[in-house]
Amino acid sequence: MKPTTTRIPLLATLAVAAALTACSRNNDDDMTAGQRLDGAVADAKREANETKRDAQQAMNDAEMSASRAAGETAQVSTDMAITAKVNAALAVDDQLKATQINVDTREGQVTLTGQAPDAQSRERATTLVSAVDGVKQVNNQLVVNRNS
Repeated sequence: MKPTTTRIPLLATLAVAAALTACSRNNDDDMTAGQRLDGAVADAKREANETKRDAQQAMNDAEMSASRAAGETAQVSTDMAITAKVNAALAVDDQLKATQINVDTREGQVTLTGQAPDAQSRERATTLVSAVDGVKQVNNQLVVNRNS
């Protein structure tokens, strides 16, 4: 073999390798220091804006949770006050004060369970409870005591 014939494929291979290396060179190598700094500043601003948005969303979520908790606490407090008023109204009634009536209040809806001495007293309980401020509905589940 002639030395020239082996050099041509070798030179062609080296030329292709050099071209590929030039093509794959990182664009950062072509950038000036100022361009790199501008890019870093832009990246930092983008990250800061994303962090700000995330923090704002977290704050909004916390405000909504606090508001929801305050509303639930207010409702429980209101229900407790209604229950106390209903118990007081039942305790002053001559027919009902001697009976055991359980009062459960949820969102202004009062459920009465237990026993009433007679049908008239059962209906009177509904009337008394309906008159209490804040009561939206009465679910009277009182059972008439047949032993009286």
